[in-house]
Amino acid sequence: MLQKADFQTSAPAGRVVVAAAQAVAPLFDIRAGVAKCCELIAQAAAGGARLIVFPESFLPGFPIWNGFYRPIDAHSFFGRFAANALQPSGGLFAEITSAAARHRIFVSLGFCEVSERSRGCMWNSQALISDQGELINHHRKLVPTFYEQLSWNRGDAAGLRVVDTSIGRIGGLICGENNNPLARYALMSEAEEIHCACYPSIWPFRNPVDSAPYDLRQAIHFRAAAHSFEAKVFTVVAAGVLDEPTIATVSAGDAEIEKIMRACPQANSMVIGPMGNIIAELPPGEEGLLFAEVDLRSLVELKQHHDMAGYYHRGELFRVGLVRERPQGLKDAVIDSPLPARSQDPEQAFAMVDETYGAAVR
Repeated sequence: MLQKADFQTSAPAGRVVVAAAQAVAPLFDIRAGVAKCCELIAQAAAGGARLIVFPESFLPGFPIWNGFYRPIDAHSFFGRFAANALQPSGGLFAEITSAAARHRIFVSLGFCEVSERSRGCMWNSQALISDQGELINHHRKLVPTFYEQLSWNRGDAAGLRVVDTSIGRIGGLICGENNNPLARYALMSEAEEIHCACYPSIWPFRNPVDSAPYDLRQAIHFRAAAHSFEAKVFTVVAAGVLDEPTIATVSAGDAEIEKIMRACPQANSMVIGPMGNIIAELPPGEEGLLFAEVDLRSLVELKQHHDMAGYYHRGELFRVGLVRERPQGLKDAVIDSPLPARSQDPEQAFAMVDETYGAAVR
């Protein structure tokens, strides 16, 4: 399903056509996934979009198996996941940046990133690529949610920022981070105008077969509407799709797991306005591109009554700090200063620690 856009290629100043890719890439097939990603980029640009947002971990798929299998039974999934993860410095990632430049479109891409130091260390990442093919922001999800921690490492705040682009000030968060008040405020405080929110197709919290299911679509709408209303931004939500090949691969012939997967309510893509209203959305479970035209000029007027990053903030009363460092590994964290000499006297040892580091640990 491709929702056609009736927009001019060159929108008036302040007006931007955005697109959300409600799509699924072949699970554990990174080359086919990259090819599909580039195809969707071309389609979005042809439809008049200046920005396309992809679902969470679009490449090489979302690790939903962690919700169904015991950890001791899921090693093969982890291995295949790691083998198909991306590095932003790699050649496959370069194919995506080249497609963005070729079609003159900004791309917000959800992907599984693998470390250059360890093939088993991965992050749930979101890249913002410019219409010139440059990686202009690289965010790693701060905290993998619940069973996601079986696949992904904790991220950092190096990419928790808004980028000033030719089409507006763009920020983004991954799935549950859109619940995080401080993470959202970090983006509000940098005058965010377009918010890119990426989600998976399903996210089981309880067994939906014998209990009330976790309604991911409803949860997404609550979060997107709250952030749009509070920050006075347009939120572009891109959600994945649960297709038959994914069900077959993850269930691996287990009828109970297949039943649970089919019972999970699917998410859907939507564009939310600064009043919390749904501007456009796609039905859950159907692949397609969602287009919407947003007018960034309308945001200023709304800040007259609630400007959470401006006069309504009361910055003289609230103080919040943000550490925007990206850990680089052990070799960059080695302490060069000499350690205290050993002592047989415990009290003397404590005193030396106190003198060297400023505070004894007792």
